[in-house]
Amino acid sequence: MQCGVCGGTSFTFQRISWEKLANEWQLSPAEVAYVDQQQGKTCDQCGANLRSIALANALRAFIGTNLTLKEVASSPLAKDLAILEINQAGTLHPILKTFSNHTFGAYPDVDIHAIPYEDSTFDVVIHSDTLEHIKNPIHGLQECRRVLKPNGGLCFTVPIIVGRLSRNRDGLTPSFHGNLDPMPEDFVVHTEFGADAWTYILEAGFTEVSIHSIEYPAAIAFVAKNISN
Repeated sequence: MQCGVCGGTSFTFQRISWEKLANEWQLSPAEVAYVDQQQGKTCDQCGANLRSIALANALRAFIGTNLTLKEVASSPLAKDLAILEINQAGTLHPILKTFSNHTFGAYPDVDIHAIPYEDSTFDVVIHSDTLEHIKNPIHGLQECRRVLKPNGGLCFTVPIIVGRLSRNRDGLTPSFHGNLDPMPEDFVVHTEFGADAWTYILEAGFTEVSIHSIEYPAAIAFVAKNISN
């Protein structure tokens, strides 16, 4: 495996899951194992985990290049690419902010339910493991689509348990991404995404979805396209 962020080929793994989350999400040992791979297997050269590498590969696929993301950032491909990054997209943030036409929207300055930019502003919108914390994920996706130019693309990740369907956690014990006590309310999970995660994208009005995987089922990223007829 080669890192799509920097081109590295050496990786290190460490376990990152905790028992409380596994119990809240009713994860099997096999599901815990691939969640650990997604978050805890990292490139020795740049530190990107599998989730970030899958997202980098999704962005590279949208741009249409075999260059690593670091190489893209310093190439002519990046010159006129208007990017909106909502929250820090994992370890990709330091690279994305070197793109000449990059806009960073940190929560709560940028609410994905009310993105403070005009229609058709950006070529690419990027976010990573953010949508599960949004009360209405379809509306959040619609907002991303609104600010995309025709033929623009949304590149994003959400945690996915591939052997089940998505479910809303309303009425269940609050679950948080993080192992602090107490956890900030922003970390609460509203949606557990499953094998039907792609349907949320189509319900939001996008017409084309592609899926990019690293060591399936560990890391999955989406490209949702805003196709102009």
